[in-house]
Amino acid sequence: MASRCASSIRSFSRLSRSWQAQTRPCIRTYAAAAPESATSSATPPPPPAKSSTDPTITRIVDDISGLTLLQAADLVTLLKSRLNIQEIAMPSAAPMAAAPAAAEEEKPKEKTVFNVMLESFDAGAKPKIIREVKALVPNLTLIDAKKFVESVPKVLKENLPKEDAEKLKAAFEKLGAVVKLD
Repeated sequence: MASRCASSIRSFSRLSRSWQAQTRPCIRTYAAAAPESATSSATPPPPPAKSSTDPTITRIVDDISGLTLLQAADLVTLLKSRLNIQEIAMPSAAPMAAAPAAAEEEKPKEKTVFNVMLESFDAGAKPKIIREVKALVPNLTLIDAKKFVESVPKVLKENLPKEDAEKLKAAFEKLGAVVKLD
């Protein structure tokens, strides 16, 4: 197994050397034709912008401009995590007529569907509330209705229209219960 790996590595290195030998003349030709400033590995940074007089900011800009693309991507990722910046999708350009419509959508819409929740009740009104719960919830025995009422807060009905929810709330409050609409 080791001999196969070693032979693979040797053949790969031979291919790599032959490829480098083929491409070297092109690189040398390009380097000879390029001006002297383009061949230096450390290009001087561009002159600093005149708008910033703070030497710290100037130094940071110089350091960032010297980064490679991968280093810049790592820098962005690290800054997002350290500064807790959330990823936000940039909105696409929309026609100007759509802008007022977006402002109208931001207004909170009035809630039309409610859950009726039994919060608490008076001790003297317990039998009446049990009877009302038994009549309200189908297939509920008297014992189950008693357990339901004793384990408040509980949801009586879900997804009721506003009018029905308010009627149900008024009926239970009339009996002596505290009901909340969610």
